[in-house]
Amino acid sequence: MEIDLEEKGAVGLIRLAGKLTAVEAPELEREVRRLAETDGLSYLLIDLKELEYISSAGLRVLLLGAKMMDTKGGQVFLCALRDNVREVFDISGFTSLFRMYDTEEEARASCVS
Repeated sequence: MEIDLEEKGAVGLIRLAGKLTAVEAPELEREVRRLAETDGLSYLLIDLKELEYISSAGLRVLLLGAKMMDTKGGQVFLCALRDNVREVFDISGFTSLFRMYDTEEEARASCVS
């Protein structure tokens, strides 16, 4: 799995590519924790356009990020989910836990509004 990070103002962006399994989850968790603990960061935007697969371990990391951001009054937005990844969110009930957008641009626009 590839993790690309970007911080701009109050937005932390994580772009994921490849497969997010129990093997890769600890690396992503380190980055999610670091961003969530960054002062002045109010939004965590996770772009899943290039994510091919997500396991329950990956879902747990995203849920952890959402809880950490919620604790500090922030939010996590997801964008560009492939159909098979969205299906995992639907089946697991995680769709209702996150604000999801079709594109990164739509998600970014929600970060500033």
